[in-house]
Amino acid sequence: MMQFAEISKLFTIIEKWFIFYVSVDNGLQFMLLAIGFFTLRGKRGRLSPPEIETLMKSPLLPGVSILTPAYNEELTICDSVRSMLRLRHPSHEVIVINDGSTDATLKLLVDEFRLYRSSRIATGSLPSATVHAVYESLDTIRLVVVDKENAGKADSLNAGLNYSRMPLVGAVDSDSLLERDALIGVSTPFLEDPDTVATGGIVRVINGCTIKHGLVQQIAAPKSLLARLQVVEYLRAFLGGRVAFSALNSLMLISGAFGLFKRQALIDVGGFWTSTVGEDMELVIRLHRRKGPNGRRPRIVFVPEPVCWTQVPEKMDVLKRQRNRWQRGAAESLFRHRDLVGKFRWGTLGMFGLPYFVLFELFAPIVELAGYAFTIFGLFFGLIAPYIAMEFFIVSVLFSVFLSLSAIVLEELTTRRYPSVKDLRSLLFAGLIECLFYRQLTALWRTKGMIDFVLRKKGWGKMDRQSFQNVPEAKVA
Repeated sequence: MMQFAEISKLFTIIEKWFIFYVSVDNGLQFMLLAIGFFTLRGKRGRLSPPEIETLMKSPLLPGVSILTPAYNEELTICDSVRSMLRLRHPSHEVIVINDGSTDATLKLLVDEFRLYRSSRIATGSLPSATVHAVYESLDTIRLVVVDKENAGKADSLNAGLNYSRMPLVGAVDSDSLLERDALIGVSTPFLEDPDTVATGGIVRVINGCTIKHGLVQQIAAPKSLLARLQVVEYLRAFLGGRVAFSALNSLMLISGAFGLFKRQALIDVGGFWTSTVGEDMELVIRLHRRKGPNGRRPRIVFVPEPVCWTQVPEKMDVLKRQRNRWQRGAAESLFRHRDLVGKFRWGTLGMFGLPYFVLFELFAPIVELAGYAFTIFGLFFGLIAPYIAMEFFIVSVLFSVFLSLSAIVLEELTTRRYPSVKDLRSLLFAGLIECLFYRQLTALWRTKGMIDFVLRKKGWGKMDRQSFQNVPEAKVA
C-alpha cells in the first residue's frame, strides 16, 4: 500500500501537469492576442466615405445574395430584413428562408413587404427539404422569401443557395443587424485576392445599444452583468483569436451570424452539412480542403471592421444551451476532419490551427474543471503544498483575468467602438470578475457538451428571441 509521502509526490506531479497545461493554453492565447494587436495596428481603419462611394460605383465588386434562415422569428424578422435591404452595396439581394415557422413569421413578411407568389426557379441542385412556395415583392426591392418545410438552419441555407443569383452569398442570422457599410467591407477581400473563398466580420453584442429603424444609432455596454461578460468573451475571441488565425491562414470559424462565401465554392463542396449543429465551422474546414484552379490553398479571411450586431442571452439556461451546442458543433467538426491534424501538407492549418483547437478548445474546459477539483482535494487533505496550489491559481485565474483585460485594452487601442468611459469601466470590471464564476460555469457547460457529443445527443436547443425594440437594456429612438 502506498505511503502518504508517495501519494503526496504523485499528487504534486499531477498538479504540476495541470499547471503546465493551463500555462501553455493561456500563453498561446496571449500570443494570439499579440498577433491580433500588431495585425490590427498594421491595417487600415474603416473604409473612408470616398472609398465606399468608389466601390459603390465599381463594376468589379461582386454581387451578393444574403441568405437568412428564419424559424419562428416574428419578433425580429421585419426589422432584420429592413436592415439588410438598406445595406450599401451596388448589387445585393436578400433571401429569407422560412424554415417551417409555426408563428406569424411568413405572414408578417408577406404583409410588410407586399409579397406575391413568384415563378422564380432554383438554379442550384443542393438537396433540401420540400419548398412550398417562393415569394417576391411588388415593390422595387430585391427581396425573395423561400417557404419550406422545417429541416434546420443548414438545410435552409442550402435551399437559399439554390435560389440565389449572385456570385457571393452571405449567411446572416435573422436575429442580427448589420451596419450599413458592412457588406462592402466584407466583400473587398474578394477583389484583393482571387484565392479568397470566404470572409467573416466581427460580431458584437447589441444588448444595451440604441436602435432606430433597424440600425444601431448609439453603442453602449449592456447593463446586465451576464451580457457584459459575454462582451468581454467576444472581444477575446474575435480581436485576438480570429484576427490571429486569419493572419496565419488557419481561420476555422466564420460565425454563422455573419459570413460571406463564393457561391460556386459552396456548391463545389456540397453546401452546408445538415447532420451537425456546428455547420459554420464544419463548412470552413471543408473549404480549406478545396484547392483552387491554380492548385493553391484557398484564402479564408476575418475582417475586423464590418460589424454584425446580435442579441446575446441574458438568462443562464439559454446561455447554457448555447454553449453546449457550440461545443458539440466544434467537436463534431474537428472529429470529422481529424485526418488533417498534424499534417504538414495543410500548412499552418494542419500544424497549428487544428492541433490548437483539439488540445485547447475541446479539452481545456475538462482539464480546467479537473484541475480545480484536484487542487481543492489535494489542499484539503494536505497532499499538495499551498505554494503549488497558488501556482495553479495564478496561471488559471490571474493570467485569465490578464487576458480578458488585455482584450478590452486591445479594443480600446484599435477599433474603439465603446466611446463612453463609463462603458469602458463596466467592461473592465466584468473582465476582473469573469474568473470568479463565469469562466467555471462556461467550462462546466462546455464539458457537458463534450459528454453529449460522446453520447451522440442531438438537438439545437431553444433560443429565446426578443424584438429589437425590446432588447434587454436597449433604448429605441
